Parts: sequence; structure tokens; C-alpha cells
Amino acid sequence: MDLYEYQARELFDAHGVPVIAAFTADTPDQAFAAAEKIGGMSVVKAQVKTGGRGKAGGVKLAQDANDAREKATAILGMDIKGHMVHRVLVTGAVDIAKEFYVSFLLDRANRSYLAMASVEGGMDIEEVARTKPEALARIRVDAIDGVDAAKAAEIVDAAKFPADVRDQVISVLQKLWDVLIKEDATLVEVNPLVQTDDGRLLAIDGKVTLDDNAAFRHPSHEAFIDTAATDPIELRAKELDLNYVKLEGQVGIIGNGAGLVMSTLDVVAYAGEEFGGVKPANFLDIGGGASAQVMANGLDIVLNDPEVKAVFVNVFGGITACDAVANGIVQAIALLESRGEKVTKPLVCRIDGNNAIEGRRILDQSGLSIVERVETMDQAARRVAQLAAGA
Repeated sequence: MDLYEYQARELFDAHGVPVIAAFTADTPDQAFAAAEKIGGMSVVKAQVKTGGRGKAGGVKLAQDANDAREKATAILGMDIKGHMVHRVLVTGAVDIAKEFYVSFLLDRANRSYLAMASVEGGMDIEEVARTKPEALARIRVDAIDGVDAAKAAEIVDAAKFPADVRDQVISVLQKLWDVLIKEDATLVEVNPLVQTDDGRLLAIDGKVTLDDNAAFRHPSHEAFIDTAATDPIELRAKELDLNYVKLEGQVGIIGNGAGLVMSTLDVVAYAGEEFGGVKPANFLDIGGGASAQVMANGLDIVLNDPEVKAVFVNVFGGITACDAVANGIVQAIALLESRGEKVTKPLVCRIDGNNAIEGRRILDQSGLSIVERVETMDQAARRVAQLAAGA
């Protein structure tokens, strides 16, 4: 989960990374109140999960509280690279002497962490890496050893930080490492880390990406979920503990196993070309235990997507046999209809694997007119695309 800047700032502050006074605002009047609390000049910054805010006009300097209100009025509602601005961060303004860059990230390829640092901060670090690779220090960090004072000093010296900020950067790096490890993050980045005219170091902007697989260890991270920007169907699927991703298409997909579901998406997209570009509407992996309740939850989620015109249930029986899956489909439809949720969209089912013959018999004799069983995956994909297109 990528965090907004103000959320990253909260984590930095909690772990002792030096930050500047700041307040969030959802309205121009709230921005006025925030700027009044700060006093003097302030900076109004769009809160979106994308880069290039400054170039797009999403970061503005305000002379006073009234000006902050005007700047917030201009920024709120702005579209920045497809991201609508619903909130701004109002921060204090500082006199900047120098700008630096520091980050830690998970280096999956090398099974370790990677520290990156540069004395050329405040710009796209990708551009620095491309045009002046020697200006970006890259230091491997062992996951067990971590970042102590000695390791932080190695990073600082490799990036050639000035002597007058060396000790401060060493301290900041150790605290950023705390953020990475204690919050189960895969990325922490400060750009820029600034030296003010009076010699202090401050994290002026930051990025944090949290590992969703570790969410169970951090109940407080739930507050970081942006429900306003998340599709409501995905939110409901999360509540039901379903592995669901909303896509832009007309064929609902239900399968057991991520690999099978991914293959199903490809096959449906290919088959859909014949029928005007019909596409998959979602990724939904119900896992190995396709019980009636799990299947009912999956069907409930998929069928309630208004874009879905037909559903493809593609299951390969393994640990859970095909007869159990077939019974799950039949019972799921009955369960939904018992709740007053009439199932009218067609379901194309392809089941194979363990006890497939019995599973097919159960579906064939179910008497459910909306259920159509097809033998092969390719044939089923073509049929569901045809139904979704109304052909």
C-alpha cells in the first residue's frame, strides 16, 4: 500500500525523523485555519499518489493564511496525472540551503535491502540515476545486520555528504531504517531531505510503501486505507477476505488459484476480440477451499458489479474435489436467492481435475437454467464472451 505524503510524514514523526509542522485540509477554510496555526508563510501541497505535483501546479507557496486559502482553492479538485486532489497538506515554509536524497527499499532480486543516497536531491532521482549515476550511492544492506551507526556512516560517505551534515544524516538514516523495519515497509524515501539556512536537517517530502502481507501485525495501518479512492466492490471483497481486483470489462471471473485465474483473464481477453473487444471484469481467486459460502461470497461480489454481463467459473479440482466445487456453485446460487438476490446473469462453468465427472453430473442435473457447462477452457471463454456481448 502506497501512502500519501501526509501519512508518510506521520510515520516519520513517530520514529523521530525530523519533519516540519504540517496540517491536512480538505477545504479551503481548513487550509486557512492550518496556515494560521503555522503562522507566516506556508506551502500548500496536493495529496496524490503520483509524482510531478510541483510541475503540475499542485505545490504552491502561500504568503499568509488568506493566500493559503486561495492556493488550496486552486489545488483542490485538480487532476494530476489522472489523480483527483481531494486533500492538501499545509506545511511551514523553510529557507533551504541544500537538498539531498535518501531511501531504503526492498531489493528482491538480491534478497536484501538497498540504501540509496545522493547529495543531489529535490529532483527526479530516476533522472539523476540516468544522467549522473556516479551521483547516486547504492549500498547493499543485509536484512539481519540492518543499519547501525557504522552502516549509516558507510552510506553517507559513499554519497559524499558534506562534513557539516554528516552526523545528522547518519542519525536520520538509522531512524528511517526503523520506519522500514518496524512498520514492515518495502520502501521509505525522503526527497528532498533539506539542510536549512540554520543548519538543521528536515524531511520535507517522503514516500512510504507498506507491505500488505504484514497488515495483520499492524492494526493501526488500517487507518491509512484510502476508502474514498478505492472501488467499493474491492472494499467489500476485502471485508469478505476475497482476493479480488476490479478490472474494466464485462466478464466476471471466478477461479481457484492465482495462476489459473491469470490464465483465464488472458483466454477471455483473446476470445473477446471476436465479440467486439469483450474483456475480463475482475480477478477473483477463491483459493483451494471452494465451499458454498466462499463461492456465494465470490458470486455475490462479481454479480453485483453492474459492468458484468456474464460470469466464467473456471475451477481445477485438486485438494478440493470437483464434486465439492459443483455443490458449492449450486448451493451458492440457492443461498443468494434465499437472501432475495435473484441470479439472472448467465454462468459458464468449466470444471476439471479431481472427481470432475461427478462434478459435471451435479451441474448438469442441477436444473439451473442460468448455468451452462462447457468442456474446455477455450470453449468456455468463447461462450462467456459471446454471452457477455449479447450475441
